[in-house]
Amino acid sequence: MNLEQQLIQRLQSLSPSHLEVVNESSGHGGYFPGKESHFKVVVVSDAFEGLRLVQRHQKIYAAAGDLLSPGAIHALAIHAFVASEWQGQATASPECAHAPKSK
Repeated sequence: MNLEQQLIQRLQSLSPSHLEVVNESSGHGGYFPGKESHFKVVVVSDAFEGLRLVQRHQKIYAAAGDLLSPGAIHALAIHAFVASEWQGQATASPECAHAPKSK
């Protein structure tokens, strides 16, 4: 099972009503086909009710566990919402300073 699939499986523990996991590795330096190092997650869950943003992120880090270790996921962009906040917001990621350059 690849890292993306493992991350999806682990985030299911938060009982999300919406879950989006995007492998953004191709936009970062050192990319090669199949690389899994940079991800973005959008998680909508009642598990975040009453929690501050940092506490929501901590829940996601706890669910991801050892996937956030050297040699696995290097960067994780997190967008965590409760259902009443989620309106299908755009969650674009910024360009990486070390992204592969177009020729």
